[in-house]
Amino acid sequence: MPSSSTSPTTSGTPRREAAGPLPAAFAAWFAGRGWQPRAHQLDLLGTARAGRSALLVAPTGAGKTLAGFLPSLVGLSEAGPRKKPRLHTLYVSPLKALAVDIARNLDAPIAEMGLDIRVETRTGDTPSHKRTRQVARPPDILLTTPEQLSLLLAHAQAADLFGGLRHIVLDELHALVTSKRGDLLSLALARLRRLSPGATTIGLSATVREPDALRRYLVGQGVAAAISLPSAGEGGPRSGSGEGSDGSGEGAPLSGTSLTRGPPSPGEGGGPGGSMADLIVVQGGAKADLHMLDTGLTLPLAGHTAWQSMPAIYELIRAHRTVLVFVNTRLQAEYTFQELWRLNDDTLSIAIHHGSLDAAQRRRVEAAMAAGQLRAIVCTATLDLGIDWGDVDLVVNIGAPKGASRIMQRIGRANHRMDEPSKAYLVPGNRFEMLECRAALDAVEEAAQDTPDVRLGGLDVLAQHVLGMACADAFDANDLFDEIVSAAPYQWLTWEMFEMVVDYVATGGYALRAYERFAKILRGPDGLWRVRDARIAQQYRMNVGTIVEAARVKVRLTRHLRGKPGTVVPKSGRVLGEIEEEFGETLTVGDTFLFAGEILRFEGLSEDECLVTRAKGAEDPAIPSYAGSKFPLSTFLAARVRAIIADPFEWDRLPPQLAKYLLQQRKHSILPGEKDLLVETFPRGNRFYLTAFPFEGRLAHQTLGMLLTRRLERAGLRPLGFAANDYGIAIWTSRDVGERIAMAPGFTQALFDEDMLGDDLEAWLDESAMMKRTFRQCAVIAGLIERRYPGQKKTGRQVTISTDLIYDVLRKHQPDHLLLQAARQDAATGLLDVARLGMMLRRIKGRITHKALDRVSPLSVSVMLEIGRERVYGEGADEILAEAEAELLGEALA
Repeated sequence: MPSSSTSPTTSGTPRREAAGPLPAAFAAWFAGRGWQPRAHQLDLLGTARAGRSALLVAPTGAGKTLAGFLPSLVGLSEAGPRKKPRLHTLYVSPLKALAVDIARNLDAPIAEMGLDIRVETRTGDTPSHKRTRQVARPPDILLTTPEQLSLLLAHAQAADLFGGLRHIVLDELHALVTSKRGDLLSLALARLRRLSPGATTIGLSATVREPDALRRYLVGQGVAAAISLPSAGEGGPRSGSGEGSDGSGEGAPLSGTSLTRGPPSPGEGGGPGGSMADLIVVQGGAKADLHMLDTGLTLPLAGHTAWQSMPAIYELIRAHRTVLVFVNTRLQAEYTFQELWRLNDDTLSIAIHHGSLDAAQRRRVEAAMAAGQLRAIVCTATLDLGIDWGDVDLVVNIGAPKGASRIMQRIGRANHRMDEPSKAYLVPGNRFEMLECRAALDAVEEAAQDTPDVRLGGLDVLAQHVLGMACADAFDANDLFDEIVSAAPYQWLTWEMFEMVVDYVATGGYALRAYERFAKILRGPDGLWRVRDARIAQQYRMNVGTIVEAARVKVRLTRHLRGKPGTVVPKSGRVLGEIEEEFGETLTVGDTFLFAGEILRFEGLSEDECLVTRAKGAEDPAIPSYAGSKFPLSTFLAARVRAIIADPFEWDRLPPQLAKYLLQQRKHSILPGEKDLLVETFPRGNRFYLTAFPFEGRLAHQTLGMLLTRRLERAGLRPLGFAANDYGIAIWTSRDVGERIAMAPGFTQALFDEDMLGDDLEAWLDESAMMKRTFRQCAVIAGLIERRYPGQKKTGRQVTISTDLIYDVLRKHQPDHLLLQAARQDAATGLLDVARLGMMLRRIKGRITHKALDRVSPLSVSVMLEIGRERVYGEGADEILAEAEAELLGEALA
């Protein structure tokens, strides 16, 4: 990291004390590499030495990680020999691979300066014996993930382990705080502040839109002024006996676990508004060398594989030293790797990396990459944060980036140095993705950010945390409440809601309290809450975390039994990774599929394993798909896409084929304005179609489709179905929608009125299977249903049956149950994108343009191609899609 003239700036805080001169060993280490410490590194060192927390926002390659660890390395080097092992610094990463990479990068300065400092990682891949030893004999610096931190805090020795903690480093903070993992981490930080009140917290990030929210997250807020304590006239404070429940389940007071809440003690918490961490912002950095790949081929209007560009991508790999090829889904990773390997006449070293591969295989790939032994890795988001491989000189992103901040993170993996430009190509898979890529190019040029807002903490995560704290030690409800509301995502929590959470953990809630299996904690004569027994604690440890994925089975490469064709030897080969149980159940013996970069033949299921053999040369293998792996189009990029479409003067900057397509749309219909909604109606075959183009992302459009079909049904237009993509929606009916709009001009606005988010949404949610899926996830996180038991594991079907039965019981007998509330909150924010849909409905009010057509328009072709589309990838599927597109475009342009 050569010297730079850039300097940190601060906001809302006084200038920090100078760090003073670096110790001689550190100064010599910098000088030996021809470097000088950057200003922000010294500034952060001074801040930490003064006992204050800080958020460092700096461009990729600016030495953020070294800045974050410099206070720890200097402090440990000055402390001298230690009488017994004590954990000094805790580092938390959103990715296992990042923690491993940081540990590898720390080894160099520690070894070169001869420092007596022990660094270890602790992730889900760490062997159990090593985890046990880390508690008894902790390293100086431990690098871990939010889930493993929660496990450590639930340990009986947590107070001893963290009692001497001096520094907490949170890397890629923006990626942690916008999900339930961020909720879990915030609660862990609140506990760490209690166990080690003198520890400072350092947040690191390159992409931050609202730094003040992250500054509050880092230090906590104390007891916020917004918290309302129950008064005697409102059913509290209550203590006690659990008497007084009227048994109705509606409006009944909490029975059996009511708590007593007094006012906060003097000096307790941080007071109203609390404080914020110091802010250090590093300006500057070389602008990215970013381009959209132009192969000269005409791209389709739908599809995301970018199969046309594979030869060009391979040529880029040939022309560069080391290339990271990013895709958005694990399915795309398998497809892209196989296509590149098919083109690999030069036998270049190309690898694949995604979260479903076996941990040992991922580590081998990472080690080979760090050693400079690979020419390319096809990877998903598992490698898009903070990985520092200096030999990477090109990043290729296949598909639309979906967010400006995400693509900045990814392209920063190339030439991971602040003063050198990162080189990258965006590879659109269809013509609409060209629009997204153009918008992303502009955003990167302006260094604009679109990271999501910090979220409100989830109740299911809170329930899991409460059980974890009981596993660690008996807790006092008042103390735990004060601790929880010091976490920024839980500032909103009221005492009454906290009572409900504790009651749920203790009994399962009013409707389930008769069943002992749901009782996890109990209150002793001393008023303290404890875990009920050792079995409950073990189940907690086996199920901790907030990432709930579909049930999976291991993929084991096996061999045929000699002399018995068709018979395989179970557990005879290595595990390649995992596929979703649902996909495995669709396979029959002899089927082939792509996984771990190989073509595999399905040989059968054995217990929880999918047995496979290699099947070279098989035609049209399937590709496993994984639920929940698609990124939503960000609001920021969606607005920019609409602006480009609405301004013909912008079209000169677009690829000619895209500009031609927009001109065709304007000739045969119209194009929407930047804030307008275009609605087209037309007949085709024996059906009638309504298409609309909000450009608000697939989630919002799917919700819109569900609600519009309800309204069209009430209007007697008999909707038959709908399809959606990131850009628009298509609904088909058996009666003429266009004719109804012509007879009643106000009908279009009525269809898209904001009130659809009221009763229509509530009625749909009550009937929706999606709510059961959402409830299922909340129930697993909150510990109502454990996926893993000692010595056994529930199948996905068992979990589904259990949660569906409980869901129906709660809806009938306790509709305000904690987990029903959590499920509705999740549905509104994560699966339905209700807030974004509401903003769109307000934006288009009075700005809806209806165009009645006698045939499909060029713009409508893109969303019409989604109708009945199978989720199958490969040349055969591409040919089918191309034929459908040619037919529809032929009609549109006739």
